[in-house]
Amino acid sequence: MSECVFCAIAQGEAEASTVYEDEAVVAFMDLQPVTPGHLLVVPKAHAVGLEDLEETLGAHVWVVAHRLARALRRSPLRCCGINFFLADGEAAMQEVFHVHLHVFPRFLGDDFRIDADWRVRERAELDESAAAVRAGLAALAPRQT
Repeated sequence: MSECVFCAIAQGEAEASTVYEDEAVVAFMDLQPVTPGHLLVVPKAHAVGLEDLEETLGAHVWVVAHRLARALRRSPLRCCGINFFLADGEAAMQEVFHVHLHVFPRFLGDDFRIDADWRVRERAELDESAAAVRAGLAALAPRQT
């Protein structure tokens, strides 16, 4: 995975402003921060997307991100709220194909926006989508449900 910048960071072969590291994950400052304090929590083991990420490692990524979010709130950085953002796949705006969870402070008037169609949907449409997700769950191996 020498072509993967996040693997290089995890192996100490590329520069990063590291905030946290343990045997499984590394967290560092994003080079293109949404707001000051924008962090990335990255598993050291290469996983392109969520499909490739072991669930226990994914849970650990979340635990570390949660702790870092709490640290951001206690830091002197401007932080009135927190966003977690994970892009899984090109259609979801993933740019570095190594799973990573963004953790960034929010405050009134910051520039971060997600433009979407936020209108309320009809119950029949929601029920149909719920059935599709249940079918996907049924297709997973038992350890993944």
